[in-house]
Amino acid sequence: MSFLKQTFIDPIKEFIHDSRSIGILLLVCTAISLVIANLSFGEKYLAFWNAEFHLAHNLYLPHSLLHFINDGLMALFFFLAGMEIKHEMLEGELASPQRAALPVAAAIGGMIAPAIIFSLFNKATVFQPGWGIPTATDIAFSLGVASLLGKRVPDSLKIFLTALAIIDDLGAIVIIALFYGSSIKLVWLAASLCIIAFIYFINKKMRFGWLQIALGVLLWYCVFNSGVHATIAGVLFALLVPGNLLTTYCNKLHHLVNFAIMPLFALANTAIIFPDNPVTALTSTLSLGIIAGLFIGKPLGIYTASYIVIKKKWAALSSDITQAHLVGAGVLAGIGFTMSIFISTLAFSDPAYQDIAKVAVLAGSVASMIAGYFWLRSLHTRKQRQVTSNATVKQ
Repeated sequence: MSFLKQTFIDPIKEFIHDSRSIGILLLVCTAISLVIANLSFGEKYLAFWNAEFHLAHNLYLPHSLLHFINDGLMALFFFLAGMEIKHEMLEGELASPQRAALPVAAAIGGMIAPAIIFSLFNKATVFQPGWGIPTATDIAFSLGVASLLGKRVPDSLKIFLTALAIIDDLGAIVIIALFYGSSIKLVWLAASLCIIAFIYFINKKMRFGWLQIALGVLLWYCVFNSGVHATIAGVLFALLVPGNLLTTYCNKLHHLVNFAIMPLFALANTAIIFPDNPVTALTSTLSLGIIAGLFIGKPLGIYTASYIVIKKKWAALSSDITQAHLVGAGVLAGIGFTMSIFISTLAFSDPAYQDIAKVAVLAGSVASMIAGYFWLRSLHTRKQRQVTSNATVKQ
């Protein structure tokens, strides 16, 4: 038993609790899915994810495994993200206007600039609905890369990046709700609002528990059929969780979301058969708009917005962060992955456009990952050299 524990159980536990593990796992799942999709039996692999469940369709439920993951399981991802946002608003980096000013401004700038850049590439084309794709930041990957740098990155920069990514998630949720839903069905929407009001009322009368959770599932069902994207139900339900239970529920869901749902999402949504001419696909205006939006638009928007609020004295940098660090954080924020791929599936109904968008997201995210890592590492190296040089001069 001790051999089993030392050989398998302890390494697995260590991997799960390592902040880098989520990003590594998503990268591995993405690589596996891309390889399988492009083997001789790739068509069967895609058919597995897209096979129709007719009974589910008749019950007004997600009717394929891909839809079940994207519309059902991803609601739990958004539920966790919603609770994290609420926690930050109650007692974290977003708890006061002074503390929230810098990451809020940076996140807004980091959404506007990529959308503008994408639109410049794709104005008056069939790709125009994809403007929301490069606006998103992947929390797991951006923080995973930052954690790879260890002490080379100031803790205050990691906190800034976390807050920025959380606000970015909130922005992505708003974009999905306003621009990527289908036609609104008022009866289902009214039912959703009634359930929200009922949960809010019973929260005042009784302890939050299984009744509210059952009503949360019913809320998801009503939102799913309302024309608003079903994952929004996760955020709405998260806002109804009492503040004193947020940490408890976040801890309960953390491993399930990050080590089961997110890998499934990566496997299902990166099952992409590469086009016969990948160079042509990557040089289309759709691809160029996404890659430029993530790799250029994100750092440009984040740095510019941060510079303005600091210059106006509406916010201040921590003493251990320089403006060069802000550029590095902005580059890391160009890692779109999860949310960008998710919005790609909503922006286009044509699978060919979805695949081109997903490949572009991967390309832009990988470029941001590599550039952000080496940018922040070079800042630390430069600082160490300066410290050594100063010490030598003093001697």
